Amino acid sequence: MAPMRMMGGTLGPYAMTQDASGTAWQPASTPMAGMMWDSGGWSGMVHGYADLVYDHQSGPRGDSKVFSESMAMVMAQHGAGAGTLTLKSMLSLDPLMGPGGYPLLLQTGETANGITPLVDRQHPHNLFMEMATIYAAPLAPKTSAFVYLGYPGEPALGPVTFMHRFSGQDDPAAPISHHWLDSTHISFGVVTAGIAEGPWKIEASLFNGREPDQHRWDYQPLRLDSWSGRITFNPAADWSFQVSYGDLHSPEQLDPGVHQQRLTASGTWNRRMAGGNWQTTLAWGQNRDQPGHRLQAVLLESALAIGADTVFARAETVQKDDLLPAPATQVYRVGETTLGYVHDIAVARHVALGLGMQATIDYVPAPLRAAYGAAEPTGVMPFIRLKVR
Repeated sequence: MAPMRMMGGTLGPYAMTQDASGTAWQPASTPMAGMMWDSGGWSGMVHGYADLVYDHQSGPRGDSKVFSESMAMVMAQHGAGAGTLTLKSMLSLDPLMGPGGYPLLLQTGETANGITPLVDRQHPHNLFMEMATIYAAPLAPKTSAFVYLGYPGEPALGPVTFMHRFSGQDDPAAPISHHWLDSTHISFGVVTAGIAEGPWKIEASLFNGREPDQHRWDYQPLRLDSWSGRITFNPAADWSFQVSYGDLHSPEQLDPGVHQQRLTASGTWNRRMAGGNWQTTLAWGQNRDQPGHRLQAVLLESALAIGADTVFARAETVQKDDLLPAPATQVYRVGETTLGYVHDIAVARHVALGLGMQATIDYVPAPLRAAYGAAEPTGVMPFIRLKVR
C-alpha cells in the first residue's frame, strides 16, 4: 500500500500545522486535530465538533438556556501546475439555537431580528462559515505567492479566530472581545492576495465589511466594500505574531451610517510536551467608529492539555458603548475572567467525548450596577462535546 500523502502548507512550503483559520498563521508546533485522508491525487483533512451546553448567567440581565453549537470542516489539496490548490469548507448548525443565540453577559454585536441589537447574548454563527479556494505558487525555494477567494471567507484581519486557537477552542463561550479582534471571520465576499517568505507573511484583502444578518441559514449579498492588511512573523516553531489593520464599511446592520477602523496585534506561544501541549495568546484590538468612539480590548487566554485532560483560562477587558439602550452612548470598561476544564474519553479511533465545565466572573463599573446587580455577575456552562481528533 502506498503511503498516505500529507497536506502541506496552504500558502507555501511549510508545515501544515502552521495554518489556522482563513489565511492566518499559528505557531508551527501547534498540534493538528482532525482525520487525514488521501484519494485520487487529493489529500485532505476532516475536523469538527458538536457541543451540548447548559448556560446560566446570573443577575438582572442574566438568563438560562440549553443550546448546541457545532462546526464541521473539510479541506482538500491537490497539485495544480507549479503550485498547490486547496479547497476549504466549514459549516455549522448553530442556527438551530435560534437567531437570539445564547446568553453571555457583557457580549454585544449584531442582531436577532433586524430591529434591536443583541446585548448580553452571543449570536449564532452561520450555516455557511467558509467556502474558499486558495492557490499558492512558488516564487523561490522559500517564497510563494497566494490568492484566497472566499464566499463566505475570512479576510486578513486579526488573530486566528477564537474557535480555531488551541488556547481558546475548548471554551464553549465566545470572548466578549470578539468584535474587536476576529469578528470578520465570516464575511460574504473575500479576496486576499499575499506573499509568504520564510517566517514572514504579508497579505491584503478586499471583503464585505457588513456583519452577517439574522438570517443565519442563508447566503448574503456579495460585496467588496472594505479592505485590510496583515503582517505575520513566525520567528520560531513555538511563536507567531501578527499586526493588522482594517477599514470596515458599515459593519453593523442597525447602524449603517457608522464605519469602523480596526487595528489589532497579537502574539501566540505554543509548547509541545510529553503527552500534552500548552498554548497562550495575548491579543489587543482597537475599534475606531466613524462617527463614534475609539474603543479598545485586551485578551489573554491559555490552555494546557495533558493526556485526556485540558485546563483553560481567559481574561479580558473591553471598552463598550452599547451595553445600555440607545440613545445612551457612554463608554464603560468591563471585564471577564474564565476558568474551565474538559476531560476527553476516546469513543472511536478519531472521535472523543468530552465532559467539561466553564465558569466566569464579570466585572462592571459602578454606573452599570443598577443594570447588572450589586454583586459581580457570574456564569456557568457545563457541557458535553463530541470532537473529531
